[in-house]
Amino acid sequence: MPRIAVIGLGRFGYTVASELAARKAEVIAIDQSASIVDQIKDQVDLAVRLDSTDELALRAQKIDEVDTAVVAIGGNFEAALLTTTILKTLGIEHVICRARTKFHAEIFKRIGADEVIQPEMQAGEEMARKLAIPHLRDLIPLEQGFSLIELDAPASFVGKTLIELKLRESYNLNLIAILGQPDAGHGLRGNRRVMNVPGPHDVIHKGDTLFIVGPDKALAQLPRE
Repeated sequence: MPRIAVIGLGRFGYTVASELAARKAEVIAIDQSASIVDQIKDQVDLAVRLDSTDELALRAQKIDEVDTAVVAIGGNFEAALLTTTILKTLGIEHVICRARTKFHAEIFKRIGADEVIQPEMQAGEEMARKLAIPHLRDLIPLEQGFSLIELDAPASFVGKTLIELKLRESYNLNLIAILGQPDAGHGLRGNRRVMNVPGPHDVIHKGDTLFIVGPDKALAQLPRE
């Protein structure tokens, strides 16, 4: 199991630590607040109250032996930067930093963070994509500006073949799979069937789930009905 240190147990860090522990990862949870450390101590392998800018204190907890360290210090950017620098000095292979702004994210990258996440920004972007794309069930971001979406077939798609829909020509999108309902015309009764590579003459039926990939801007142009 991976050994992971989570430094900073605010709402984000606490959730990361507890969820990792629930998934059987070996977790070291670190914060300066005694009350927060006390709250999480029964959920993780080790909960420690210490100042993460103190290199000797980190070494004493064998932080240099973890596989990954998550720096989730939200309220003190200077402390987060110093902590990140110390972690990289200790030779930790994978250091993930939480950033509140793009400017902070850029600085974390410059001082050696291996990965930087911006939960608030990412949550906002995902919400915007979901609101912009009708009938959406799920969305998986791919490369910058591209996503794979799972959505219920719009009414205007029902009864049409892929040739008639002209998704590629009209929207610059690709339909890569159809999850068909039983008895919906897909030739299977009793359970569901995935057509991994839909043919040009396959017909979209009511209740079908479509898997479409393409630029986010194009996905947002899909019909609402």
